[in-house]
Amino acid sequence: MANNKQKKERFVLGWEGEEKALAFLDNVLSDRIKSVIESPHGMWNYMTYRDSIKILGLDAAEIYQNGRVDLDSTKWADFGWMTCYAGPPQSAVAAMIEHTTNANINPYSPDLINPLRDACALKFGRERSKDFEVIGVEGSQAGISYTLQTVINPGDEVIITDPGYFHFESSILMSGGVPVRIPLGPENGFRMSPDDVGAFITPKTKVIIVCDPLNPYGTIQTKEELIEIIEIARSHDIIVINDITHDTQRIDPDSQHYCMSSLFRDTNVDNVISTFSVSHGYGMAGVRIGFLGGHTEIIRACLITKTSLTRLNTNLVAQYGALAALNDKDYVKESEALIRKNYGLIKNIIDKTQGVTIPVEPKYGFSMIMDVSGTGVSAQELTVALFKHNIAVYPGDGLGNIGATTNIRLNISRPDMWAFEHFEACLPLAISEARSGIYRDSIIKFFESRNTERAQSIVKEIKKS
Repeated sequence: MANNKQKKERFVLGWEGEEKALAFLDNVLSDRIKSVIESPHGMWNYMTYRDSIKILGLDAAEIYQNGRVDLDSTKWADFGWMTCYAGPPQSAVAAMIEHTTNANINPYSPDLINPLRDACALKFGRERSKDFEVIGVEGSQAGISYTLQTVINPGDEVIITDPGYFHFESSILMSGGVPVRIPLGPENGFRMSPDDVGAFITPKTKVIIVCDPLNPYGTIQTKEELIEIIEIARSHDIIVINDITHDTQRIDPDSQHYCMSSLFRDTNVDNVISTFSVSHGYGMAGVRIGFLGGHTEIIRACLITKTSLTRLNTNLVAQYGALAALNDKDYVKESEALIRKNYGLIKNIIDKTQGVTIPVEPKYGFSMIMDVSGTGVSAQELTVALFKHNIAVYPGDGLGNIGATTNIRLNISRPDMWAFEHFEACLPLAISEARSGIYRDSIIKFFESRNTERAQSIVKEIKKS
């Protein structure tokens, strides 16, 4: 029994702190993967649930049942994972059940069935034509990775934001590119300023990734800003990747989001490649399907990259589910209302909690930032303390240098009221517990073992508190 238990724990958490058995490993690994391994954005270098589990001495095999990596929603208030907990749409589930047949499982699937390809083009604000086409990918992250592999040469620079989505940097490094981060704050409205974009462009700049709505803040670019960024990029022969994954739900009814591809009547968008998935806004992360749209010639090159790397197309059963989701207007309306209500709940909880603030109100999506700098504890210490009370969140160190020890990202899409009530009851207790310093040494030890520049700065910040 003990051996079986050890095996289960090793399967879940056994990736770090082990003796290296392959003496020749450093000579075998590519410089690209070495750069990801050494990056603060590389998996296992930023703090996640598994690190809270280890620090608290919990049994990972009991928390993650049967090798799954999601938390039991009846026991855990998970405010960290980026999937819409209001989903999946039941129409999508029904469609996948209906189309789970021998005829759809046995043969290799098409890249996309035409009705889904058409629906995705409309999502991007376009119609399919000789100038615009859509292909299927395994989520928007895969779409971004394929695009970078298609256009990046070693040493090319890619502009992203700080903070920003975890895995943009890893994709850039794996393509041989160099990440260049624009810091976000009150001075630029927590979004990508065209003036900043112009200032950060160099002769080596090849791509600008515009994540809009922005994960983690939920802010959006104005139409005028998007047009200006497109035109700045085009004047330098720069590709713009526009990730609109979080545009399904609108929190602020007075805000309006624009996909960059939809602005073809206002400017030339041939240098824009847009991507989204059903993972986040539709709560369908498990089906692994997303979409990439842009000028036909560029998209064809991206498809050649995809087929060269994976050869296979997206799952046909999942395609029918995605099509049903994109056509389900009732789901969007209901999930949008839920997230708006939830934001009001979270805002009320934060307003009542001393030392905790919201740096900028989210406009779209379901991610937001909670600034804990006034509590006297680091985001990492509070993350562990919350996890002890079965509340899971992500601290800011995986998102960037900005807010690395002060920001906590929250997912506010939970449909169950008990999660918000539990969060309200436990947040003050967790802050008090974190202030005792009980988790400080273990967190310092974790970051010291990572030995990245960001990890070193985090250690300094925590030691100062």
